[in-house]
Amino acid sequence: MRRSRGDSGAATAELAMALPLLLAVTVGLVWLLAVAAAQIRVVDAARESARAAARGESSPEAVARGLDVAPPGSRVTVSTDGDRVTAAAEGSVSGPGGLFGFLPGVTLHAEAVAATEPAP
Repeated sequence: MRRSRGDSGAATAELAMALPLLLAVTVGLVWLLAVAAAQIRVVDAARESARAAARGESSPEAVARGLDVAPPGSRVTVSTDGDRVTAAAEGSVSGPGGLFGFLPGVTLHAEAVAATEPAP
């Protein structure tokens, strides 16, 4: 099959048009993966703090355990209500930046509840 002169370079032009879109989709997917990983860490921080407080550790110790697991810059709070301990964790992930600087950061929240364990 013979190509006409008008079609030469069409594949290159199509690739040049599609490549930025593919790059944008890739950056977006990587950023969503970072948000998902941070959400898992925030959930783990809340759970770890609730467990530590339920085992009888002091609130500052339980918060410290949660902050060890949480993303940098996170906040963890622990409260006790009768025989229940509630831990709340909050963290954030900044936007991807660069050409995607218009995308806002995301604030992530998690809460965990644990029953206090009886003293030995």
